Amino acid sequence: MTQDASLTMQAQVSCELEVDRTTATSSAPSTGRLVGIDLVRGLAVFGMYSAHVGPDVAVGGPVGFLLEAARGRSSALFAVLAGFSLIIITGRPHPRTGRSSRQAVARIVIRSVLLAGLGYALTALDTQVDVILSFYGLLFLTALPLYRLRARKLALIAASGALILPQVLYVVRKSIQEGNWADAVTARDPLAWITGTDGIVELLFTGEYPVLTWMPFLIAGMAVARLDLTRSGIRSRLALTGGALALLGYGASWLALRLVPHAFSAVAAATDGGSASSAWWSDAVGEPDDGTPLAWLLVAAPHSQTTFSILGSTGIALVVVAACLTVAERLPRLMRLATPIAAVGMTALTVYVLHIVALWFFTDVWHMAAIEDETMSALPILLGFIAAAALLATVWTRLFRRGPLEYLLHIATRPAQYIK
Repeated sequence: MTQDASLTMQAQVSCELEVDRTTATSSAPSTGRLVGIDLVRGLAVFGMYSAHVGPDVAVGGPVGFLLEAARGRSSALFAVLAGFSLIIITGRPHPRTGRSSRQAVARIVIRSVLLAGLGYALTALDTQVDVILSFYGLLFLTALPLYRLRARKLALIAASGALILPQVLYVVRKSIQEGNWADAVTARDPLAWITGTDGIVELLFTGEYPVLTWMPFLIAGMAVARLDLTRSGIRSRLALTGGALALLGYGASWLALRLVPHAFSAVAAATDGGSASSAWWSDAVGEPDDGTPLAWLLVAAPHSQTTFSILGSTGIALVVVAACLTVAERLPRLMRLATPIAAVGMTALTVYVLHIVALWFFTDVWHMAAIEDETMSALPILLGFIAAAALLATVWTRLFRRGPLEYLLHIATRPAQYIK
């Protein structure tokens, strides 16, 4: 099963959720929309595409390395950007107060419900994509009570969550495997009845993007959004922090897997002989097939739901954010060349949904033509998806301020303005 980056987007599968451009003002650069963030979203979308339609990482070489580096980390980047979007909507750099605050909260709630519904609709298409939007919906609702906090407190909560929540998830998943309480909850869960999934249990614990361990990404993004990212000193510190986190996460995992007795063999056995030697950074290691050993907590592969994985992926996300903001600020010529990528970021939710629909449509057509699924993983297909998204997004953003789905999402939240 391929990994979603997520959109959703998270990605918003941006994933992604649209930044509220109506709240930005040209007179306050610290509160305005940062073009560099759109560039980050665009890169995250392309990383997600590589996971869904790109060649297998076994091709090796520079292409294989780039594909392997993008997988899993793109969805973490989307989650960080989702936290950024939450703060933009609820007030940046300072949280909204009074009626404006209540309206912003209502807008987040409406968006969350709509994203969750859209996520389940895309899941019903039964593609190989692990759609992240439904998880995003619950992530937004869970993190919403924290929107008034300052950057330092948000960073502390994100760090604490990264250190504690993976261990909690491990215990919960073990109890699910050894008992039947999750089945009892699912049997009484209206969400499970309506969607045909495991409902809240899947969203919190058993899904590909369990809220329990994806919260730190979102909260880290909220902390970043509280900073004045127009200052080069802040961007430099953000890049250094990200580099330190990446080194800590992946480096500590590399050491632990080699120093803890039998760790490699336990991981390899759990993944049916998977590439345990790459478990410190790559999802080529696979996933536990029949039970998760304690040694799995030493892994840092994307989507492994471990402390090391969260630290490493968050670090990479912070470095990418700092780099893109710097490019947007200091290298205008390069930024002009990257305009199509930023345009994709501005329409991230739309291009995320469109790529899943395209996968559903073309997979069905090619299956009827007796063409093997592996054709979908050819490099020309990936380049075609990237080119199509860049072209459509560039043309659309020349004509309109928002992408089609971003606009519909904006319209759907208008009732929030009537809240007193």
